This record gives sequence, C-alpha cells and structure tokens, in this order.
Amino acid sequence: MLLSQLFLKATGKKAGEQVALTASGSNRRYYRIYSEPATPEEPRVSLIGVQGTSRDENHAFLYMAEHFGKQGLNVPKVLAVSDDEMTYVQEDLGDTLLFNYIAEGRKTGVFCESEKVMLRKTVRALARFQVVGADDFDFNVCYPQPEFNLRSIRWDLNYFKYCFLKATGLEYQEDRLENEFERMAYILLQQKKMNAFMYRDFQSRNVMVAPSRENPDELVPFFIDFQGGRRGPVYYDVASFLWQAKANFHDELRHELIEDYLDELQKYMPVDKEEFYHMLKHFVLFRTMQVLGAYGFRGYFEKKPHFLQSIPFAIENLRHLLKDAAEDYPYLIEVLHDMTEMQQFKEVSVRKPLVVKVYSFSYKKGIPADDSGNGGGFVFDCRAVNNPGKYERYTYFTGMDEPVIKFLEQDGEILPFLESAYKLVDASVKRYIDRGFRNLQVCFGCTGGQHRSVYAAEKMAEHLNTKFGVKIQLIHREQNIERILPEK
Repeated sequence: MLLSQLFLKATGKKAGEQVALTASGSNRRYYRIYSEPATPEEPRVSLIGVQGTSRDENHAFLYMAEHFGKQGLNVPKVLAVSDDEMTYVQEDLGDTLLFNYIAEGRKTGVFCESEKVMLRKTVRALARFQVVGADDFDFNVCYPQPEFNLRSIRWDLNYFKYCFLKATGLEYQEDRLENEFERMAYILLQQKKMNAFMYRDFQSRNVMVAPSRENPDELVPFFIDFQGGRRGPVYYDVASFLWQAKANFHDELRHELIEDYLDELQKYMPVDKEEFYHMLKHFVLFRTMQVLGAYGFRGYFEKKPHFLQSIPFAIENLRHLLKDAAEDYPYLIEVLHDMTEMQQFKEVSVRKPLVVKVYSFSYKKGIPADDSGNGGGFVFDCRAVNNPGKYERYTYFTGMDEPVIKFLEQDGEILPFLESAYKLVDASVKRYIDRGFRNLQVCFGCTGGQHRSVYAAEKMAEHLNTKFGVKIQLIHREQNIERILPEK
C-alpha cells in the first residue's frame, strides 16, 4: 500500500507534498507527508511515513510501539499499516532531536541548565522505559535476537575485530584477544537474567524533544528507533547514552546523570549502586568497541561520511576509558592502547590537551593580558607575603635562586598562601580537563615581579605538572624568561 493511501486512511485527508528525511545508519526510508489543504486557510496536517526493508524488523517495531504506548511510555503513535507491514505512517513529533537540542553543550563541554534538565528527564524516562516497558512484553517478537546473549556478544566483538581493528592494520595475537573476548562475555552475562527491555541503540539521535501529550507547554523526551531492542541488562543503555561518541559529556555530568537514573530505577527494582558502577565499566568498554565496529562498517565499507566523522570522537572516548580500564582484560587493553596511538588516530584527535600558562609579573606594569581569548583565569597577589626584596643582599637574586627560596620557605608566610592557591587551581584544572577546555592562565604578582611572584609561579608550575601531567607554559615576564614543562 502506498504511503499516500495510508495517510488518507489515518487522517481522512488527501496526501500532498512528501519530503524525504535523512536516515543516518538505517536502510529504512522516512518521509514527512503533508495533507493537501482543501482551502488556502486550512492548516496542513503532517505524518511520518516509513518504508522498511525487513518485515521481521518492521513487525518488531510495530509490536513494540503498540505495547509501549499502552504502557504510557512516550513513543510515536502508529496510525496506519500496510497489510504486509512493510509500510506505515506514524505521528509527526517534529524535527528536534535531543542531539540537536544539546548542540551548544556538545560543542563547548559546558551544558546550560535547560540542556541538563532535558538530559535528566531522558535518563529518568530510560529507567522507566526499561522496566515498565518489559512488563507483559513478548520478547520472542524481538529482531534479530530475543535477548542479550552469548551469540549477540560474539557478534558485536567480531564486528569490532573484523570491521574496525583489522582495518587499522594493527598487528595483534588473535588467540590471546579471543581469550579476553571470552572473559568479557562471561562477565557481561552475569546479569543476563535481568527482566528489562534493553534498547541497545539508546543515544541522543534516537530521542525526540517534543511537547508533552498531557501538558503541551512542557517539552519531554520521546523515544524512537527501538526496533533492535531485546531482553537484557540495564547497564548497556546507560553506557550507550552517556558515552555516545559525539555527546561530549564530561565525567561530572555523567556521574550526575547516572545518579538521576539510579534514583528513578530504584522505584522499580532493587539497586546496588556499588555493583552497578562496577558492572557499568565493563559495558562501557564493550559498547565503545561495538560502536567502533559499526563506524568501521558504515564508514570504511559503506562509505557513509557521518560515521567516518564520528570515529575520532569514539577514539577519544576510548583513550579516556583506558586510563581507568578494568584489569580483567590486560591484553585487550594493550591492543586498544596501541590502536589509539596509531598515527592515523593521533592526527585526528578531537580533544586538544589543556595548556596552563603560569605567569609571574610586577603590578607596576599591569596584569598579564590573556591572549587565548578566554578571559583569563586566576590572579594571586603575593604582596602580603614578607618581601626579600627589601633586603639589599637579595637585590640581584630572583625567586628561582637558592638564597631567596631559603628566605621565603624559612620565613613561612608563602607556604600556606600557596597551599590555598593549589586548592583553587587544582579544582579548575580537573574540571577543565574533564570538559576538554584548552587554556587556563594562572598569574602571580608582586611589587617588582622578581622574588615572591617568581617563586610562587615556579612552585605552581611544578605542582600542576606533577599532579596532572598537563603542559605548562611558564613565563616570568619581568625577568624575560619563558620555558615549557611538557605533558607527562
């Protein structure tokens, strides 16, 4: 049955313009269909028309949409279906994907309150969707698998191995890698009997932001493209959403959203938070590998540019994960680390390292300008500290020389001053690293920019370089000295 006939059946109106919509990873074809108004004043009605390529997949979606709707979950209403279930029309939820709704936060790493509110709503809705959606659900309808099992894990791990890892050209011992794949499958299946709906591809491109049916003045998340779902552990969807390659969620925000998710989840089932966080680490690594497999297949083999463009973001996610990877897979971690260090991935790194500029200066000549355009960072006034410059014997020394260092440290006033400065700057450096910021400036000023400020700048530079391993650009402005402390 043609889409125009289904549109007429659903609305009682004749179909007019049909606009093809973009489908990133699916072979399904989507159209926005508008009614043909009877009069110029009559508003147009629009529905979304879908043409599938697999009857089993379409059947799964149609069953799920009806079931979730009856459970009171936010999914699109299917309004008319062809006899062969290959074509159907559903309500039009608009054009706002959650991915686009949080676009500014994704670009900058700083999410505004409205973006955070929608993300909180989404993770809470996910918890309800997974548990309430599983009530009286016939998992035998699911396509291609009714549950998350050993076979589906092996598919995904081989997807990664053959569609991505081998395509990189990296040499590795396949037998050792397979041993650790088996270990990962064993760990992931410890939770296989969990009676929950596992969305599987839960990410911000599969969430629409639209007015609530109950309160049109409120925007809420609606879930779409859930036809690949099955029975499985709840961890997988949390990993998929919070570690989505292009989402750019920083660790602090991820933790906040996980806590929101768990707060909602425990309304429906007992939750052991320690166990949840432990298991989540394994699923995050597994999901990241599966995503790279998908990017490899869709990008390298099907030549779809969207997936090729996403690879650097997924690699950056993987680099971050490997810093705190589970110890259960030593050889796999070694292979993944070697892979992320390959030249083709180093050249396309999406997250530039943080550089901290540490200045000493004289207040007589003004505070150093911020040439990064970010508005500066910290300026600490050292003039309250006892000044060795008032003694003639220190006239020709600076804060880098042993006599001045000994004077300041024995006098003692500068040490608690620096401890306070460390605490303030450490907090910002940590957040800057988490959020992918690239520049921070820390300035120490004194009367002449020679003794106290130079000593303080030296100590701050050493402290940050040792604690965080970040690149330091140390500048003693009045001494005309500049040097680089490289990343560790």
